[in-house]
Amino acid sequence: MSEIRNNILNESYQLVKTDCGLQIACYNMPGYNAVHAVFATNFGSVDRSFIMNGEKYDIPAGVAHFLEHKMFENEDGDAFDKYAKTGANANAFTSFDKTCYIFTATDRVDESLDILLNFVTTPYFTPQTVEKEQGIIGQEIKMYDDSANWRMLFGVLEGLFVNHTVRDDIAGTVESIAQITDKMLYDCAKAFYSPSQMLLSVAGNITLDTVLAACDRAGFKYETLEVERLYTEEPDEINYTEKSINMPVSVPLIAVGFKEKMSNPVTIREELCGEIIMDVLTGATSKLFNKLYDRNIVNGTFEGEVFCGTDYYATIISGETAYPDVLLKEIEMAIDELKKEGINEEDFFTSKNSMYGSMIVDFENVEEVATSIANSHFKGRTVYTALETLSAITLEDVNSQLQTMFRPDKRTVFTVMPMEGKDD
Repeated sequence: MSEIRNNILNESYQLVKTDCGLQIACYNMPGYNAVHAVFATNFGSVDRSFIMNGEKYDIPAGVAHFLEHKMFENEDGDAFDKYAKTGANANAFTSFDKTCYIFTATDRVDESLDILLNFVTTPYFTPQTVEKEQGIIGQEIKMYDDSANWRMLFGVLEGLFVNHTVRDDIAGTVESIAQITDKMLYDCAKAFYSPSQMLLSVAGNITLDTVLAACDRAGFKYETLEVERLYTEEPDEINYTEKSINMPVSVPLIAVGFKEKMSNPVTIREELCGEIIMDVLTGATSKLFNKLYDRNIVNGTFEGEVFCGTDYYATIISGETAYPDVLLKEIEMAIDELKKEGINEEDFFTSKNSMYGSMIVDFENVEEVATSIANSHFKGRTVYTALETLSAITLEDVNSQLQTMFRPDKRTVFTVMPMEGKDD
């Protein structure tokens, strides 16, 4: 067992690796009523090729998300029905790089932990249940296909990335999920849902002994596996510079994305410096946003973000606008001006202090703490790494990174325009 401490907060949490390889993080928060648990695997939508015990597996887009849906259904019933009896609020989600099964509870936490640890490690699939789920998720995919914001996000990602699977929808396509079989799901569960591939992160009014007792009751069955993820090499080039589609929207949407060249793996310093840069450039107090807002070129949907993972990094500026050409020109000029003049000290400290304050506040929320532990753990960091790194970042660090970003030849512009001849 190791205790991970932060002197700024004067807080700590415990990290334990059990005999079966499962890692447990327990962040005891006395005085809080709730407990939030995250049972996470480092298996997300980008993981499409791997070697397990010497055998290579290639899987279609959407398997991680499909598996997340199916894990709730076991031979002895649906996990949600069991949670209903304990009063826990349960859910799950699949992201690009992980899958998390979660619950929040104020009572009968032991029972909810038993449910969580049991159903996530006891896969049950048949050809019939897979076929049924293909229809359900197929409808979900079609629903997202009708979302202009969703189409815009993956449109700009498809433009920025040539080979990287981050360009593919997390849920896959109707065609890709049609290839999923029960054997494929069992193979992926074996590879990525074994205890040695997982983390149980728990925060709130709970002790490590309580969590360890639940793991003992679970009696995990496991075997030693060698799993290696395989990734397609991504060139520095982009896939396309611009693309536009028509959808039934009342106001056009535009996303301007830049493919950034960072370390591999991306460092937390690069991520945080990028977030400061994007906040100064496009945030609510930025010169660009207020200028555009005052001229009614943008509304509250305008935003800039850092979109990154272990081996990809992009910056995306997006929003609704009746004047996409004007907005694009204004973004270009704002970037040129910022790179020429650099970020000034006042803007730097305003952004940094705001981020720092938000991070501190997050440590007062059991859900944020447990989730942040999972997010950081699979990247080889602690939950305190971001806070500690941010405190040490200087204006020089940020301006140095700024000069490497927003390369004009690595830019994709994706627009969603209203249907021609329609006012809706």
